[in-house]
Amino acid sequence: MSRKILLYLFLFLGPTLAIAEKQPNIVFIIADDLGWADVEFHGGNTPTPNLNRLLSEGVELQQHYVAPVCSPTRAGFLTGRYWSRFGITTPINNRGLPFKTVTVAKALGDAGYSTALIGKWHLGSKPAWGPNHFGFQYSYGSLAGGIAPYNHSYKKGPYSTTWHRNEELIVEKGHVTDLLTDEAVNWIAEQTSAKKKKPFFLYLPYTAVHLPIREPDEWMAKVPDNIKGEVPRQYSACILHFDDAVGRIVAAIDKAGQKENTLIIVTSDNGGSTADNNDTKYPDDNCPSGRLPGNNKPLRGEKGELYEGGIRVPTIARWPGTLGSGGKLDSPVCIVDWMPTFCGLSGANTDRRFLEWDGINLWPALTGTGKLSERNLYITGTRGNRWALREKDWKLIFSEGKTELFDLAGDPNEKNNLAETYPDIVTRMKVKLSEHRKRDIASRGGL
Repeated sequence: MSRKILLYLFLFLGPTLAIAEKQPNIVFIIADDLGWADVEFHGGNTPTPNLNRLLSEGVELQQHYVAPVCSPTRAGFLTGRYWSRFGITTPINNRGLPFKTVTVAKALGDAGYSTALIGKWHLGSKPAWGPNHFGFQYSYGSLAGGIAPYNHSYKKGPYSTTWHRNEELIVEKGHVTDLLTDEAVNWIAEQTSAKKKKPFFLYLPYTAVHLPIREPDEWMAKVPDNIKGEVPRQYSACILHFDDAVGRIVAAIDKAGQKENTLIIVTSDNGGSTADNNDTKYPDDNCPSGRLPGNNKPLRGEKGELYEGGIRVPTIARWPGTLGSGGKLDSPVCIVDWMPTFCGLSGANTDRRFLEWDGINLWPALTGTGKLSERNLYITGTRGNRWALREKDWKLIFSEGKTELFDLAGDPNEKNNLAETYPDIVTRMKVKLSEHRKRDIASRGGL
């Protein structure tokens, strides 16, 4: 590496310089609708031994924010920008991003990475709008959203047939979680073979634990006896299955000798859901009926809401030898922060003027070598008519006709609305909220 390039890296990447030189592999695993307390380490009633192990070997991000529903979170992760900049506030089947968008996959690919998306895309449900058009060199899974576990169909309609490999719609047999994990393990093995010398970026968005759920007998047999009811037991089995899948991915990395050169992130796209499991909008896959027991306690709210239970999710970062073991990052962070972080680690383009990021590089805070700069976090709710703003420990939730203000330091479960008590804080935060909304409108005008 030339001295000129090293100087550039030092000036623009600072504390990530040493990492950028060796370009770590990056694996980003995202569960679908996994609630705050669906995991054992937050008091969940289902064992999650593989996630527990990751937690013991890595850092927990204790205030990791996402959108209240799926497509927006995915847009934020891929672009480093708030999803509302693209007008994405609900699950979508139309193309969500302009073709010119520089995604994290495009940036890492340009920096020399092999890139793959294995799992759920949900930012454009036609092959012509799929991940191969947004920086992913390889793709496999559902172009649309959550799918039935065995027939792999999305909701009835023009996008019901959605299972694909590299833009070609295909038919395969097996449970969706197993198919995605098998594909990912095989792809990792190929990337780490002797003939491959490039670092890799694997984006692995599972459909677990999204409805409709029906789990194999082997996982049903492992559900704790104290969990009662058909759907709650199916849900527990789905969590067990997902946890095992994470373990298989980690084992594939470790077996390939890449344990100390791979950053693994595990998170969720939004809070847990209590919708009916056997949604009749999906083609029948013999899934049991009953409400899902998505658990976000003690946080208030659930999927689709701007309370903490809808937008704050369990998140772990693991990189042995680089990140500490059993660490905690308590600062508020957001899904949009991962693209700046990954670009910094890889030496990819980090010119914010070009990329217009809303996110920031988390690496100094994750490693304990620095602190995050003060900022506010902006989260647009479903249908784009409700907004939240996080400013230090204050959280404002605003919609036309309703204003709520919470002090999360003293009231993390959002029981006491302080909007009338602190009108000056409400006024100040509404001004900042208005500035973000203006940026949304300006950004969409250029799409």
